[in-house]
Amino acid sequence: MQLTFLDWTVFFGYFLLLATLAVWVNRRQANNSSDYFLGGNSMPPFLVAISVLATSQSAATFLGGPDMGFRGNLTYLATNIGAIIATLLVIKWLLPRYYQLKVTTVYELLESRFNATAKNHAGKMYLFGRVFASGARLYMAALAVAMLLFNNIEASSVVSAIALLAIIGLACTMAGGIRSVIYTDAMQCAVYVTAALVVLGYLYSSLQLDLASLYGVLSEPLADGTSKLLLFDFRADFSSSGVFTIWSALTGFVLLNIAAFGLDQDMTQRVLTCKTAAGGAKALLSSALLVIPVMLVFIVIGLLLYIYYQRPDVFSNDASYSGSFGGEQITVFMYYVLNEMPSGLRGLVVVGVIAAALSTITSGLNSMASVLVADMYQPWRQRRNAATSDRHYVRAGQWAMLLTAVTLSAMAVLCFYWQQYSDMPLLAFALSVMVFSYSGLLGVFFTALFSKRGNSTSVTAALLAGFTVTLLMQPYLLQFISPTLASWDLGFTWQLCLGTLVAGIVCLAGKPRPPAPITAPLPAAIAATSTAEN
Repeated sequence: MQLTFLDWTVFFGYFLLLATLAVWVNRRQANNSSDYFLGGNSMPPFLVAISVLATSQSAATFLGGPDMGFRGNLTYLATNIGAIIATLLVIKWLLPRYYQLKVTTVYELLESRFNATAKNHAGKMYLFGRVFASGARLYMAALAVAMLLFNNIEASSVVSAIALLAIIGLACTMAGGIRSVIYTDAMQCAVYVTAALVVLGYLYSSLQLDLASLYGVLSEPLADGTSKLLLFDFRADFSSSGVFTIWSALTGFVLLNIAAFGLDQDMTQRVLTCKTAAGGAKALLSSALLVIPVMLVFIVIGLLLYIYYQRPDVFSNDASYSGSFGGEQITVFMYYVLNEMPSGLRGLVVVGVIAAALSTITSGLNSMASVLVADMYQPWRQRRNAATSDRHYVRAGQWAMLLTAVTLSAMAVLCFYWQQYSDMPLLAFALSVMVFSYSGLLGVFFTALFSKRGNSTSVTAALLAGFTVTLLMQPYLLQFISPTLASWDLGFTWQLCLGTLVAGIVCLAGKPRPPAPITAPLPAAIAATSTAEN
């Protein structure tokens, strides 16, 4: 498969549109840290909702959603029950506290409850998880881009794709900060959703089956007695094959989404750009509801691909799905794009993959930079009594963003070579590593919100305990401990429940100490310095 002139026209047209938007947004550069990291608390809630939606999606969703429909059913959609419950809890218990404290990062709540050390260690736990998670997603996106642009996944092609995505992500966000991220996220979301809808329409037309026939085929019983249209799974299955049951949706997915929407700076930062807590709540709830139809589109693509490749009795074609590309396993969606999509539409899918990847990369760049500057660099400067202008922290944020881009790119390259030369499933670990970080963060924040116990030492111990407990439940580590234990398979949602419980107990074990004085907000600190100088 080679991209045609029409494909390249679509490709470069997308980048022209992206560059135009970036120039328009960045015409107003951020002049202070609040503007750079929080958009001056002036972003429209609906635009923020689209940005949160784009951040929660990724190239993994763009490629993995159809694979879910192809291999499974609709049960993943039921997990959005947990997302909506979690959103309501975040809106009630967390967002008002964040706005009341006027935080730049969510971990500043721990500084007000415990001390600066607790904030610092929580920020480091977030950064650790985000480097692995975002780096692995960058790698997955780069694989798809390399296939589509270079028609191979050799090292040089994948590294070139990684560099391309990282450079574009930096160019879109470095000057304008979070405001640039939110506006470009909205465009990226529109692009990849449009690409998905076009693929869905083309695939549906190629099947030449009416809706009644499609429903009849998809509702037929499978070997396990269920159908492709199963939505609510009431099985009591605690293994990795049961993570999409209704019980998992009401437990582990609630915790997962509380962490994602309320404790993960990558997502929560966008919500904090609204003027009020009510505006942030509106944005967060809107994004949780918008995820449902968007994810349905990707899963339905997978259901139609199931008919296209697996049901020759109702649809006869010359295509066969081998599931490989140059010896490497690829998703059914990528196989379809590479072998069946016509010129022009194939180019649109290329930009769809890039758009989905960029919406994740730009979010990670800005959120990680905000933690590095607001939670680590700024307190370090203030402890040294260094008089620094607010503009200095904007420049520091830009340098932090550059450092983050290099780090994520290095992690993505590491994923490529690890897969080539090691049997250890690093990619599976990297894609779920935020769950490892979430266990400790959930235990710590629950203690901070709903008790008067805990201290900075127990916070650190809880963060490590949550991570360790989750890590020790991974099959590839259990295999080293005992072959018997390796057969114990616990789904990641239940791992999160157990890790959170242990982390919460560890954090509660700490005796409360008087909280350290909270550092004055930056503008006030600068004003005090200026007064002293005068």
